[in-house]
Amino acid sequence: MRNRFLAALTAAGAATTAVAALMPAPAWAGADHAPLAPTGLTVGDQARPLDVEGSPAFGWLPRDVDPGEIQTAYEIKVSDGNKTVWDSGKVASSQESYVAGPGDLAHGSSFTWTVRTWDRAGKASPWARSAAFDTGIADADWQASWIRRTTAEKDDYTYARKEFTVGSGAVTRARVYVAASQQYDLHVNGRLVDRGAAYSYPGEGYYKAVDVTGLLKAGKPAAVGALYHWYGAGQGRPSGEPGLLMRIVVDHADGTRQVVVTDGSWKVTRANWKTASYRNGDGRDYIEDIDGTAEPTGWDRPGFDESSWAAPQVVGAHPAGVFTHLQGQESALDRRTVSPVRVTKLSSGAVVADFGKIIPAVPVVRLRDGAKGTAVTMTAGYLLNGDGTVSNSKKDNQSTDLTYRYTERDGDQTVRYYTYEGFRYLQINADVPAEDISAIVQYTDVPSQARLHTSDGGVDAAYDLMQRSALYDSQEQFLDTPTREKGQFLGDSVDVSLATMSGWGERRLTRKAIREFIASQARYWPDGRLNAVYPNGDGKRDIPDYTEMFPSWVWEYYLQSGDTSTLSAAYPVMSAVADYVRRYVDPSTGLVTKLAGGSGAYLNGIIDWPNRYGYDTDATARTTVNELAVDLLNSTARAAQALGKDASAYQRDAATLTTAINGKLRRSDGVYIDGLEADGSPSTHASQIANAYAVAFGLTSDPKVTDYVAGLGLQMSPMTVHWLMAALAGRPDAFVTRLTDPNGIGYAKILASGGTFTWESWEADQTGDSLSHGWGASPVIDVQQTLLGVTVTAPGAARIRIRPPASGLTSASGTIPTQRGDVKVSWVHKDGHLTLTADVPVNVQAEIDLPTTGKVKVAGDARYAGQKDGHTVYETGSGHVVFNAAG
Repeated sequence: MRNRFLAALTAAGAATTAVAALMPAPAWAGADHAPLAPTGLTVGDQARPLDVEGSPAFGWLPRDVDPGEIQTAYEIKVSDGNKTVWDSGKVASSQESYVAGPGDLAHGSSFTWTVRTWDRAGKASPWARSAAFDTGIADADWQASWIRRTTAEKDDYTYARKEFTVGSGAVTRARVYVAASQQYDLHVNGRLVDRGAAYSYPGEGYYKAVDVTGLLKAGKPAAVGALYHWYGAGQGRPSGEPGLLMRIVVDHADGTRQVVVTDGSWKVTRANWKTASYRNGDGRDYIEDIDGTAEPTGWDRPGFDESSWAAPQVVGAHPAGVFTHLQGQESALDRRTVSPVRVTKLSSGAVVADFGKIIPAVPVVRLRDGAKGTAVTMTAGYLLNGDGTVSNSKKDNQSTDLTYRYTERDGDQTVRYYTYEGFRYLQINADVPAEDISAIVQYTDVPSQARLHTSDGGVDAAYDLMQRSALYDSQEQFLDTPTREKGQFLGDSVDVSLATMSGWGERRLTRKAIREFIASQARYWPDGRLNAVYPNGDGKRDIPDYTEMFPSWVWEYYLQSGDTSTLSAAYPVMSAVADYVRRYVDPSTGLVTKLAGGSGAYLNGIIDWPNRYGYDTDATARTTVNELAVDLLNSTARAAQALGKDASAYQRDAATLTTAINGKLRRSDGVYIDGLEADGSPSTHASQIANAYAVAFGLTSDPKVTDYVAGLGLQMSPMTVHWLMAALAGRPDAFVTRLTDPNGIGYAKILASGGTFTWESWEADQTGDSLSHGWGASPVIDVQQTLLGVTVTAPGAARIRIRPPASGLTSASGTIPTQRGDVKVSWVHKDGHLTLTADVPVNVQAEIDLPTTGKVKVAGDARYAGQKDGHTVYETGSGHVVFNAAG
């Protein structure tokens, strides 16, 4: 629940800046060994970044064999070769993430760095094993021109290439800096070395830096090229213009530097994709129809005959035309090749490959005995028809035509399609053996994975479903679905991000998305709103309650990460959102009324989607909009406090609005109604969402309201189910039921129906809604907090709480990745006793809340802290501790 984070207000500053050496040692402080060398070195949450811009944000994990240990100071050194170029000196701080380094490092250069730490007793660790990073390049550093093929095609696939001879000195370092609108494959000497997508506005574009040192040989010819793809505007994809920009930098042992850039000397040609129609009218991907007979085999190798290729159109030296700015791409995609779990041959001779789960992927098929001109059709899909063929119906495939086509050339060949779609099955109208069918699955690169195992297999299955769905719904941006729109909707991003941060330790994609929505306010909304989808092909549009969700999302990111820089960048936007909502408070009622924004079904707010379960949409002072307003005001207040700013106005307005809600939007029994009608009369409907929000956002602690929420079963869509689960946090039995109920809608129904991805709606199998919508994955964090019992309570996981439930399950064990390392917990209820084991990382303080008032035996270092809310509370620091509690 939201009020569980109130403690973080006072912990925010102390958790990141306190000098623990000045504080008395706790009761659990153990023997006095020196710390071990730090590990897990990162810059901007990346182990080896190649495009660090501005001050590096250093991070590490301190280590110590002593229990209850913390970091009291650190020292960082940055080196250029064997020379130290920056030394922080000894800094008294417990901060171990997002530690700012020097801001004046040379662009486009390589550095190594190391760190050591001090413990509570003032003893220093050894220096960590050195890690490396590269700085990125600024707009003025490119000295390269944007190029493109001259064409009016709406679906533009273009090959571009350049040959050069590598200098005679040994190659010590080689980087390719590349940007394209909107996708590219980067090839070097016959190898595909990188794939990128930049679905951004041209003035907010991204570039990547790629290490190609091992692919270039001194004195040898080299070929560098790209297959780039531009296909105009779509959901989550601004139109922009086609273009390719590249800078290749080769450093040699003799001190010389060789630079090759895109310019008029490059060659381009049309790629071998045929003109085709849109797959749908939302994402507006095109059907892929590849002509194998026209593939320029060997185009990416030295010596290829490019005499028939044309010179490119040169837009100009960057920045040029619409391409006014580039920034390093923080997030990255991970790709892996998967094989089908089974392949079935149909009576027609076609084969159907089942990949076992819905995957965001491109098909890859080897055709060993191709005959020139033979047409091969493939159909991907979510479901099978009764005769075993793959369904390509609009109802089953989100109104998306998942056809693929290929024209063979003679001989052995492999076709790999270009743009991912979501699917489970692939039908090929040719007799292709199973070993020649695969798919390349892609998703955002993540550093770790949370693990969970409980006494209830239904809980585990629902958790796995949610965790996987969140990952697969996270691409170059957060998505609603990997098939239909493929857009970064704000509400969907909030939901999926909650799951990726807690379930996968993800930070970079969330940070990127937050900054993109920050940009949406600057681009479109001087009144403080945010775009509903950003970046986007249809420009300016908002959904009011999506805007309201932004501040709490930013705060949750800060709570998980401790990233003050991003919080500081977002704070003015959060403040503007608060001002936007304040302007619609009706002075006669004190309630937010007719909050401007949205259109059609989203006018004045989406509430829930696609099923609102009877919510009274005629209400003009909607309860959900007002409750979200309280949450955003409280979140903005927390941010203000964390940044050392005055939070009193936000706190006052949140309290005033809470009083108005509780005074005007409740029935006599305390249950919340859906709002006030235009004439001021109260709504006669009391929805689950209005009451779940009230509990989750801390507007009430009345158990009758929680009873009401639990008694309604499931009447909130996957879009908002996180807040239902948060409202049920104090009712673990009801919480487990919502995950495992076999008799109603919910996760158990999805699983029983053969679903392998969370759905757009609980009724999607009947309504034709999406069968691959990641927003239903958001309760990953709720399962961790309520059933395993682990909650981050101070920014960057400086403090955590471990509170196993008193009921609902008999056991649970798991590992939760936090900013300060993995938290491992295992607990078992048996014969009236509770055994809890916890492993807490160094530099983390943990509150242990045991659901008992009986006797407790402790093995390890922990301090009794009293009784609270029927729980026996202990405080502990890092290390291994075991609690055995009676009753």
